[in-house]
Amino acid sequence: MTSTEARTETVPDAASPREDLAPAVAAALATVRRNAVAFGDVFPDDTTRDNAYPPRPATEDFAEGANRGWTTCFWTGLHWLAHELTGDPADREVAVRQTADFARRVHAGEDLDTHDLGFLYTLTCVTAWRLTGDEAARDAALAAADHLMTRFLEPAGIVQAWGDLSDPTQRGRTIVDSLMNMPLLTWAGEVTGEPRYAEAVRRHVEQVRTHLLRPDDSTFHTFYWDATTGEPLRGATEQGAGDDSCWARGQAWGIYGFALHHRTTGDREALVASRRCADYFLAHLPADGVVFWDLVYGDGSDAPRDSSSAAIAACGLAELASVETDGERRDRYTDAADEMLRALVAGYTPTADEPSDALLLHAVYDAPKNKGVDEGCLWGDYFYLEALTRATLPGWRSPWWAPGDGSSVGEGRDR
Repeated sequence: MTSTEARTETVPDAASPREDLAPAVAAALATVRRNAVAFGDVFPDDTTRDNAYPPRPATEDFAEGANRGWTTCFWTGLHWLAHELTGDPADREVAVRQTADFARRVHAGEDLDTHDLGFLYTLTCVTAWRLTGDEAARDAALAAADHLMTRFLEPAGIVQAWGDLSDPTQRGRTIVDSLMNMPLLTWAGEVTGEPRYAEAVRRHVEQVRTHLLRPDDSTFHTFYWDATTGEPLRGATEQGAGDDSCWARGQAWGIYGFALHHRTTGDREALVASRRCADYFLAHLPADGVVFWDLVYGDGSDAPRDSSSAAIAACGLAELASVETDGERRDRYTDAADEMLRALVAGYTPTADEPSDALLLHAVYDAPKNKGVDEGCLWGDYFYLEALTRATLPGWRSPWWAPGDGSSVGEGRDR
């Protein structure tokens, strides 16, 4: 059965516009547009520094502000969301111009040695194809999907996460974040009709579910396989508090990624896995509803919060609720997503006393390396605006699962 044939037919109910969230949407859009003017064609760094985004630093191979790394797509994704929310041609112009640079990047072969091609090209080129019918964007996204397929390690049945495939320190390693990179391959399978994409996704998600989701419903951040024999070796962490702790952002990726896989394939085990991730996440919320950077920490801890994990989880819980077959669970996940979003709006957004280039304050990139701690970040901003879009734009079609055949072209406020 192909992924298209198995597609879950349930679609999210069109939520009634929540007028009380209108000021939050307006504030977010104002920041997105102000940043677009300030940065032009330059991409910002992953995180703010003292609440200001600097340009992406220059390296030996890239100029300052170049399109490199795994987070530039969230900057462009914000502009596509702004266009969908308002229909403003200025937002679309910025998004189209930036998307063209992603097409250039993949055809030039620049900085592609990562599984995060799924993030990079779903939120840019796939979205452009979906909303505008841009054939060049479609071709670039397919090129990215084919490059991502080179990272599929057949004996282990996984897509390797990071690094050159010959790098022995990364060989045979994947991470829970990888679930959110699978929609690019699912889309490519739908567009081309080639089953190899869906088969790689099926095997990879099964391995993540089997080996990264622990018996207590927490997740490993990362897991290693023997790339030659396919033998599972060990779980570990890269950004969590410890190998056996539960890194908050990873758990949020699990909620969202497994729910998406269930939607696009009908895989019942993925629905169960998403529930398990969600229930563990919700059981470890502090009183204000916004998690610490690792779920080992709770109320009374002085550890930093991670608003970006809460934003991802809010989107994931809403996605899970939209495919949930149990009414009681559906209501619980819907309410939890709403409460988490409102907690972010109320306590984690810029104010007159704490202005910022970011939409969302108090996130953590990599606490063990003291990188981006208590700052804004591009993915936190994107998923915060996605959560607001879900809540306020009836009939919104997610970039992570919308049809791959261009049938969504023109959707948004200006359709």
